[in-house]
Amino acid sequence: MELTVTKIPRDTPKEPPSHWLGSPPTGFRNPWPSFRHKFSAMQMLKLRFGSGRNFVPVPENREGLVSIQNPDWGEGAKSDQIKATWIGHSSFLIEMPAEPSTESTEATPCRGLRFLMDPVFCERMGPGQLVGPKRFSPTPCTLDELPLVDALCISHNHYDHLDIDAVKQLYVDKQQNRVAAGMAPLQIFCGLNSKPWFVNHCGVKPEHVTEIDWWDEVDVSVSGQTVRLVCTPSQHNSRRSAGDLDHMLWCSFVVTTGSDSTEKKSVYFAGDTGYRSITDEDVSAGTPIEDLPHCPAFSEIGSKYGPFSLALLPIGCYTPRTQLSCVHCSPEDAVSVHFDVRSQLSVGMHYGTVRGGISAQYEDVREPPQLWRKAGEARGLVWDKDFRLCNIGETVVV
Repeated sequence: MELTVTKIPRDTPKEPPSHWLGSPPTGFRNPWPSFRHKFSAMQMLKLRFGSGRNFVPVPENREGLVSIQNPDWGEGAKSDQIKATWIGHSSFLIEMPAEPSTESTEATPCRGLRFLMDPVFCERMGPGQLVGPKRFSPTPCTLDELPLVDALCISHNHYDHLDIDAVKQLYVDKQQNRVAAGMAPLQIFCGLNSKPWFVNHCGVKPEHVTEIDWWDEVDVSVSGQTVRLVCTPSQHNSRRSAGDLDHMLWCSFVVTTGSDSTEKKSVYFAGDTGYRSITDEDVSAGTPIEDLPHCPAFSEIGSKYGPFSLALLPIGCYTPRTQLSCVHCSPEDAVSVHFDVRSQLSVGMHYGTVRGGISAQYEDVREPPQLWRKAGEARGLVWDKDFRLCNIGETVVV
């Protein structure tokens, strides 16, 4: 089966986009007042090792932690439904609704396109798995047990969102299985300036990597199935090594069955993002959080592509706020994103799996899911109807 990627034409801006540094870009920035990055290396060290920490160990008996189950990948769900299986942290396997196909048989039923978002299966999330945060919740399956996927979507290059060994195994080691199944080579979708990394470090052929900028749209087609993929903004950053800060573009993704479909089904995958920035000056002045500028990109995403059948939103690794608010959503922020993107059902992610280097010193890993429900209900959302959580390994069907 041939996989084709068709870029949807759009008007060329007269000036370079505001998030570019240079033209062509050599780096990127968050172009909104909601991003205020005002702490120094000394302040980071003080937060990490100072006296204000409130370290709470991960419960050894897993009491209060997210449950883990064997995935069934939505077995029994209807073919016209979205199936999103949580692998842990921000990793999701999304199978889009299937369109009727003449190639479908009882032996080989028609399925929708499968996208693996931010795949991470390693135990330690850092260079060579020698340093960095260690996973405290295991994956619900191995890479060998994962269904064959059509594409990887990478929101950014941080170690807890991009596992080099997983990419290598999915692209190289599983190629024989893909050929046997009549599948095209794995396609990777990522932000601008990312292709060289996949080519040089993972052995991916250049024609199998598609770089896309914010607001770029592509149609992904395989064997009569077509899905539109959109690269959308997020408020974050990127770094894989000491010398590549913000060199590769970060993003979120919209995956939809097509804008012209009367039965459109769509997913918004937020990747990793902040919503507003809270500085020490804001805290000292007692500025109400709701008075601080928030990122306008989410409302724009909702206006262009919403309402969404499903939104996958980050709710963890957000404390302390004066350090992490600019790049990580709190549960309250995630509820705001739910409203901004016009989500019909939102599921929390980016928690319950691994601790961040700074947030580990301040944030009880059991806190994010509790505050997610509290914050949503405080704004009128109905649990299990408008927003929810799921087990690691569970498939959410919409």
